[in-house]
Amino acid sequence: MDKGIVNFTGMKVQIISIGNELLIGDTVNTNATWMGEFMTGLGFEVTEVHTISDELNLIKSTISYSMKHADVVLCTGGLGPTHDDITKAAIAELFGVTMKSDKKVLDYIKKLFESRNIPFSESNKIQAEVPENCEVLFNKMGTAPGMWFYENDCYLVSMPGVPYEMKYLMENAVSQKLRKVFGDVGFLHSRYLKTVGIGESTLSDNIIGDLNSFFNNGVSLAYLPMPGGVTLRLNGKGATRSEAEESVNKLADHIYKKASKYIIGEGKHLTISEAIGKILIEQNKTIATAESCTGGMIANELTNIAGSSAYMLGGIVSYANSVKINQLGVSENDLNDHGAVSREVALQMAKGAAEKIDSDIGISTTGVAGPDGGSEEKPVGTVWMGYWSKDEHFAIKALFTKDRLLNKERSMRTALEMARRELKGIDEMPYNLEKQYP
Repeated sequence: MDKGIVNFTGMKVQIISIGNELLIGDTVNTNATWMGEFMTGLGFEVTEVHTISDELNLIKSTISYSMKHADVVLCTGGLGPTHDDITKAAIAELFGVTMKSDKKVLDYIKKLFESRNIPFSESNKIQAEVPENCEVLFNKMGTAPGMWFYENDCYLVSMPGVPYEMKYLMENAVSQKLRKVFGDVGFLHSRYLKTVGIGESTLSDNIIGDLNSFFNNGVSLAYLPMPGGVTLRLNGKGATRSEAEESVNKLADHIYKKASKYIIGEGKHLTISEAIGKILIEQNKTIATAESCTGGMIANELTNIAGSSAYMLGGIVSYANSVKINQLGVSENDLNDHGAVSREVALQMAKGAAEKIDSDIGISTTGVAGPDGGSEEKPVGTVWMGYWSKDEHFAIKALFTKDRLLNKERSMRTALEMARRELKGIDEMPYNLEKQYP
């Protein structure tokens, strides 16, 4: 199937995650996120996600509610061998059925324990028991089987909470059964436009503007804030693949006309480092970094991309002033007169990186990451970012947050977006920051 295009049924799904450990923070609920993405990829509409405790009546009432408001309910957790694993009992009570032992599952569990030289106990035997109205989904990744139910015009699927077991069942059993039940009745096409260096409200209100005239026949747009920018998800529906694709093209064309300078490319998982790497390859240019407050994060981000050795030559983490002086050629007088966090130092760091490493472009960061060390003149979150090439030399100043790690992250992304825009010939800097020259 073409990338980005999936079967669309319009059927509604609700997800239920069961377990006290999810509510008190002992375990992060990655299952719900994964299932939501997986079911959306199959063309279903996920309408609600519930995270609930291991309490029998609550499990019953939540499943009952979800089955009244969805075509498919996916449930994970509470299928283990211990006393607090009561999902099967809750489902059996809800449907008014008794339990049965599944011989295939029981034989499998016994052989598994025997092969591992583990004693087989009564609690392990209970794992082979399932409500009599279920169809067993055999789980080769663990001892608890999945269960498939059809009651009251709704499909209920109960699976183990162990992520790799749930994913195995979803990919190898549940998805096939859903396709068999619902068939192929249409298509959904999604396009993801990635923007960087602009806030969600500014992008929506001041740049893109009103889009209501585009929202018909199943076309929709979602603004998804991410570190450093916003992802725009455009969805369209159609009776055929081509119709689904075409349904969002007019909206995408309009957004490009309005916001092209902020769009780094397309793709759900596209990063700023991938985008700038592609530009550097196209322009046959190389880059080097000089980092103080970001501590090597820019170099790390650039080298996360396979093939980055074609354009990323190296970097210098110049945390101490002595390294700025000795490795980058920063003026000791400027450090004394203006401080390490200054336009003058950022400019010299960027140029020094390019000259010392012999690259076409140099970028730099120097700032007060925090949470301490700020002043009235340079509060925590003050960051200077420098850019140097044979054609341009400037720095931009930003004021971020009071959070140290967030400041490093935002500085890294802003510096990369600064370089991307300069390479693309876009004069406007991220967040409308002003270019300041030597």
